[in-house]
Formats: sequence, C-alpha cells, structure tokens
Amino acid sequence: MREEIAGLRGRFEDELAALVELPTVSMDPARRPQMDACAALASGYLRALGARVDVIDTGGFPLVVGRVVRDPSWPTVTIYNHLDVQPADGAEWKTPPFTFTRSGDTWFGRGTTDDKGPALTALHGARLALEEDARVNIQFLWELEEEIGSPNFERGLAAAIAGDAAAGRPPFRTDSVVVSDTIWIAAGRPAIAYGLRGLLGFTVKLQTGAKDVHSGTTGGAARNPVTELAALIAACVDARTGKVKIPGFYDDVQRLTAVEKKAFGRAGFSTKVFKAAHELRSLRPLRDELAVMESIMALPTFEVHGLVGGYAGPGIKTIVPHRAEAKLSTRLVPAQRPDKIFALIKRFIKKQLPDAVVEREGALEPYLAPLGGPHNAAAAEAMRETFGREPAFTREGGSIGAVLTMRRLLKAPVTFMGLSLPEHGYHAINENYDWGQASGGMEMFRRYFHKIAGMKAAPGAAPGQKGSNMGARAGRV
Repeated sequence: MREEIAGLRGRFEDELAALVELPTVSMDPARRPQMDACAALASGYLRALGARVDVIDTGGFPLVVGRVVRDPSWPTVTIYNHLDVQPADGAEWKTPPFTFTRSGDTWFGRGTTDDKGPALTALHGARLALEEDARVNIQFLWELEEEIGSPNFERGLAAAIAGDAAAGRPPFRTDSVVVSDTIWIAAGRPAIAYGLRGLLGFTVKLQTGAKDVHSGTTGGAARNPVTELAALIAACVDARTGKVKIPGFYDDVQRLTAVEKKAFGRAGFSTKVFKAAHELRSLRPLRDELAVMESIMALPTFEVHGLVGGYAGPGIKTIVPHRAEAKLSTRLVPAQRPDKIFALIKRFIKKQLPDAVVEREGALEPYLAPLGGPHNAAAAEAMRETFGREPAFTREGGSIGAVLTMRRLLKAPVTFMGLSLPEHGYHAINENYDWGQASGGMEMFRRYFHKIAGMKAAPGAAPGQKGSNMGARAGRV
C-alpha cells in the first residue's frame, strides 16, 4: 500500500498546484471568476473518481457536491472540506502565496493546508478504498465560503437535500460526516477533535469631532477617540492574563470534566513545541501545559484584531484624531450563545462609552459532540493503525460554521479527521503542507472507509434513488 500511495505523489502535487494557484479568497467579491474556476476544477477531480457531480447555486459562491454511490444498502459517508482561502500579502511571504512552491517534501502556498491539501488527501484515500471495492458509498461536500463564516452553506445544503427532479438530481442523504479541516497537537501526535469554539465578531466605532485637530491648540480639552477605545479595551479584558472582565461573560462556561482532562493529557502537548510551531516568543502566564491546552481549546477569549484611527504614517503628526474604530471578537465555548454574549458586551460598552457605536459583524455557534460512538472509534483505529500512536481526543480552538448546519440538516454524526500541523501555518504567512501528512492521510482515510463499510447503513433510502439513504438520527448536541 505504501508503494501504491507513493505512486500517487506526482498526480497529487499537480492537482494541489492547480488548486493553490487559483486565489479563491472568498472575502473578495472580485474573485468570482477564480471561485467559479475552482468549482469547475474540483468538479473535474471528482468526476475522475467516478463521482456524480452537482455544482449548486447557493446565492453566493457555489457548493460542489460529489457522489460515488454504488449500492444504497451500503453505509454512506460524506467528506466535508472547503476550497476558499484567507487573503495573503505577498510582501510578507518567502515565496509568492498563490504560486505552488515545492521544497523537498513540503509545499508552500495559500490553501495548501487550509484546506485544499486535506481535501485532496481525503479524495485520494477514497480512490484507494474504491479501487479495493470497499462496500461503502462516499460523498463530498466542497464549500467555497467557509473563510467568511459559510453564509450561504445552509441554503446550498438544503437544496442538495431536497434534490431536483427536473435536473435529475436525487436528494442528498448520508449516514455520517467526516470533516477534514482540523489541526493535530504536534507532528507525530494525531488528534481527533470533538468540539469547536464559536465566534462572535464586532466593531466599536467612536467619533468625537468633525475633523482631526491640532494637539497644541485643543489637546487637554478635546476628546481623543483612540485613547478612549484603548481604555475601553482595557476595561473589557486583562491584557496580561486574557481574562474577560465583562460581568456575566463566564456564566455559561462549562469546565472540562475529569474524563476530558485525561483525554487532553494523552495528547502529549508541549508548550515549547507549541511556541516554536507558531513562532511565539512568550505566552501568557498559565500554571501548566494542561492549562495552556484548556486556554486554546476549551475557554472563551476576547481578542483585539485592530485599533484604527489617527495618523499612521512615518514620524509623528501632532493631531487629536476625530474618530477611531476597534475590531474585536470573542471565541465562545459550548453553552455560550452569541446573542447573549453580544448583548452583554454591548451593554457593558455603552455603559462605558454611551456615544460609541457597537456593530455585530457575524457569529458562529460553538459545537460539542460526545467523545464516544462507533464513528469516533473507527477514526481512532484508522489513525492508530496508520500513524502508530493512539490519537488524543481534544477540542478545536477555531470555528467551522458548516458543522452545526450539517449536524442539524443531515441528522448524522460528525467526526473530525484533520491532518494539519501547527507549523503548517493556518491563516499565516508561508502556509504549507507536507507529503508525510498527505501520504499518511491517504492511508488513514482508506482504512477509515473500510471500517465504515463494516457498519450497517441507516434505514430509509428512497425507492429507486441510489445514495438517498437517510442519515441516522442522533440526539441534540
């Protein structure tokens, strides 16, 4: 099998290069041609697998749906990935971000690890399993709006589920979902996530005059909106510890159970490795490595992404600015609800600065699934057999908007089988992916599909429609 996977390397690299060199920056409306080109390219990859492909109009960027359904009595597993990417400033990169660059066993370029490389890895894992006649149906959901919070994913998925008789498109059903868009603790330390933090973004704008004024003639009397927003931020969060000071913010936070702490402890987390992977010089004061893990996976945050206002050119321009804006967000943990948290934050800010304008920029709910279950067990076995180490069960510190939508609409369990490493640079400069993770990932997915094939398909397939077997119903997460 290792030799067969090695033989796929050239094809994998060529396919990844073609995807990476399409700058699918979903937050840039001008990238529509590249998004459509990516959907067409991805469709070709799926058709080469033998999949039926539908490109669904979501009202935003398209959703690519692929299906390899050979027998509706077999279990059906759906793989979710996204093909849109974050922006990239080429001046900061060692290599051009939208040029696929090979360096030994590592590939550089925006989207290599988040999430085009893992998408292709799962695709080739599916190819290997299908060539071995695994008794499983494999489907794909490839999204192009994840990096902007999946605003139209629900509409697209609902259209897929409904089907389109006029177009000959059968309803979309599945028994389970696998998401391949998460990060391991460290190289050689496989991990399966069972939870995601949510996200709430907002801005605070403050205008105190009609124009910038001279600090010599008005300073001391004129309000300075940059200074006031800086003071507001300090009132919201302790900069040294990260502790949020807004009353009620932590009321719904559920601390890790003893079982979860034990599962986290098996991850082999190293603060030293964590700092090196993310190129961090120092961390906030935390008592031990478990506390660091908890802070990045299981506790909420309050982050300042930018403070805009005043003069930003060379030297000093002695003015008092007349307006400023703070760009902020919180990562939320299970049981915290974005609506409630935003109401708390807005009330607190308006009490501090009554004339500030607080605007919500979007939100994603947190997610938490059971630690156990047959699909997580199958994923753990596939990881252990491939990588030679028992995977840790941890939570993911980031957010994936599509997960809750899939869980709700498809009524199927969701399992996380990511392959990215901290040093791969999610959302960072010099993003990369490597052949070790890709080749191991192909074998891991091949094993997983064979294990799924041994499970019983859920009842409820629509008569005469291959691949329309209903997903197993599960309790509310």
